[in-house]
Amino acid sequence: MTASARELADATPATRDRYVDLLRVASLGTVVLGHWLMAAVSADGMGNLLALVPRLQVLTWGLQVMPVFFFVGGFSHALSYRSLERRAAGRPVYAAFLRARLRRLLRPTLVFVLVWAALALTVQLAGADRGPLAGAALRMVTQPLWFIGIYLAMVALTPPLLRAHARWGWAAFAALAGAAALVDVLRFALHVPYAEFLNFAFVWLAVHQLGFLRADGRIRRPALLGAAGLAGAVLLVAAGPYPLSMVGMPGEKVSNMAPPTLALLCHGMWLVGAVQLLARPAAALLDRPRVWRGVVAANGVAMTAFLWHLTAMLGVYAAQLALGLALPRPATAAWWAQVPVRILLAAALTALLVAGFRRFESPSPTGDTPGSGPAAALGTTLSLLGILGLSMTGLGGLLEGHTATLVALPVTAPAAIGMALAGAWLVERSVSARRVRLRG
Repeated sequence: MTASARELADATPATRDRYVDLLRVASLGTVVLGHWLMAAVSADGMGNLLALVPRLQVLTWGLQVMPVFFFVGGFSHALSYRSLERRAAGRPVYAAFLRARLRRLLRPTLVFVLVWAALALTVQLAGADRGPLAGAALRMVTQPLWFIGIYLAMVALTPPLLRAHARWGWAAFAALAGAAALVDVLRFALHVPYAEFLNFAFVWLAVHQLGFLRADGRIRRPALLGAAGLAGAVLLVAAGPYPLSMVGMPGEKVSNMAPPTLALLCHGMWLVGAVQLLARPAAALLDRPRVWRGVVAANGVAMTAFLWHLTAMLGVYAAQLALGLALPRPATAAWWAQVPVRILLAAALTALLVAGFRRFESPSPTGDTPGSGPAAALGTTLSLLGILGLSMTGLGGLLEGHTATLVALPVTAPAAIGMALAGAWLVERSVSARRVRLRG
């Protein structure tokens, strides 16, 4: 039986870093709110508010908080892996670590993908995907999955990067940051093809490495880190080839997000410095039982809410069209007047979807059973490639064999779904097969 949020909150050990849990919830919540605000839907189709009103792109310097989520991930992965190693008494823990971290991510994600794939196939068989709204919805609903693919890579690379951190500390972070800078030189100055894709690893793993540093209490001057990051981001955007927006804009030649750039890494540094400065006052707030229970409850459904929040927003717009209500032109006064109502309705519909799908996010016991590290690593690789591929292809054109390019290779949505499912099965099998041999 799953414990309630109140029971979990009351059982929280005094040593737990509650601020990290708050950051996890707050970062995902900010991303959700940002997506709801950016969705600019009209009768003619779906666009991006920040592309329609470019001066609002400066807001992404506050709303693009995905680096905080990856920073928190580094902190949690360091503690989790070290805890497993202490309990393992010399046994290999890699497969058990991967399965424990991936289960809570992959189960709700794959349920979301399969439900939407069935819906997309139904819509296309009925010929209802021809309209601008339906087509755009099928393309965009999987786009936020990119971050789950990157997160899987972080989980898989935690052991070697944690060893690098233990040996070199800040120098390990500096090496990743330097590699990200070199990639941008290859990309923008030397025009080396495909070099930019390396920064999907270097930029996000550098942010992840900051989480290791926090786990060891080594971010002792957060103001300096934040100031250096902010100054670097401002300088790069002002004098370099980097756009103002810290999220991708439709039709732009250069994106700070896809692939990530050195400017985005600097943005992540200033965010980490800023949230570190807020740690002490936040800790006093989190000591209040009611506040902490709210954080615990939100953490239990945060991934499910993230997965389904765009579905909820699309549902609000679909209901508006079905009822014959006017969709004002985006960024007009009438459109802005509807924003609070749409967000409240999207939040309510998200809550209903969370109630229906939250059980797939519930943690399940995994134990410390050793397993096959290579099989687990292969399964994780297939999963992350499948999920990244699906974030690029979308679910439109399933029957036509629509493809997108994943790094340098074409991939279809069915192939991406197949890779993700096969990868999840391999991760599970890597431990269960080993358990049978141990018992036999």
